[in-house]
Amino acid sequence: MTEPFHRVRVAEVIAETPDACSLVLDLPPALDARFAYRPGQFLTVRVPGNGSGAARCYSLSSSPHTDTAPKITVKRVRDGYVSNWICDHVAAGSELELMAPAGLFVPPSLDRDLLLLAGGSGITPVISIIKSALAQGRGHLALLYANRDTASVIFAAELAQLAREHPGRLHVSHWLDAEQGPPTVATLEEFLRPYADREAFVCGPEPYVAVACRAMRRVGLPTARIHVERFQSGSETGAPPAEPESVDNERIATVRVELNGQTHQLPWPARTRLLDLLIAGGLNPPYSCRQGTCGACACRVVRGEVELLHNEVLEDEDFAEGYTLACQAVPRTDEVGISYS
Repeated sequence: MTEPFHRVRVAEVIAETPDACSLVLDLPPALDARFAYRPGQFLTVRVPGNGSGAARCYSLSSSPHTDTAPKITVKRVRDGYVSNWICDHVAAGSELELMAPAGLFVPPSLDRDLLLLAGGSGITPVISIIKSALAQGRGHLALLYANRDTASVIFAAELAQLAREHPGRLHVSHWLDAEQGPPTVATLEEFLRPYADREAFVCGPEPYVAVACRAMRRVGLPTARIHVERFQSGSETGAPPAEPESVDNERIATVRVELNGQTHQLPWPARTRLLDLLIAGGLNPPYSCRQGTCGACACRVVRGEVELLHNEVLEDEDFAEGYTLACQAVPRTDEVGISYS
């Protein structure tokens, strides 16, 4: 059985910037335990569309330690069906279909000193981590937050208030492309070098994440201490599936997935990547980079065929044994079998 969607009322819609809003959720008591979450996790949201609707993932910007109600933040995406539907149609009193919290972008301890890098709406899971660490931990936090301009800065007032309330523990630096140009490896190195001994969390669009990761490696941060959430091009939020160009009647395959000792059968739209499908379906497959560069999401094709959109990991021997990358696989045949064992 896959994780079901639950109908949850929206208590309040908060305009954060001209193209981003936060939705405060009025969670019924019966769902309190099921929707318990950790800082850095996300919710899957399903909105009306052709067929069974369209689902995307949005990070929780609230903290389980400081906020009385869970809150997600949504930024409009050009041609993004789900984000624009939410921003255009959802108001206080609306109901959303939500899956329970999921995601691995979570600090192993709130007591550690943290280096936090966010780009655009990548601040959403990061501010949840910040509020939680300040409330429940003892560590020191350094945030570098990159945006196009001042009008694009989400949670500007909240971040300023947190910095004032915790001057010895939280240091916030803003990077504005309109004034400083896009960040480069060289310019980020100067900021990062004093924090090379910390646990690092970075979330944002791919160009920003790529530059930040190279800069962190240059200052000596080991890969094991760098935690990444990437936005695919046109994606909706920080741990989310990529946004399709449109919601239409595309070809639908069927995939049978063996995962964690259970078998799941799901309809698989031809343009949807396997990892996105499984996450939207409430499953918990292994993954990390979502770019086809790490191999954490590798699985075996045991029936049918898939097409691999991008690959920097698998070699001929891996393909001969049936391996593929869930984050880059789309169906080539009408029926596909996948095994994670």
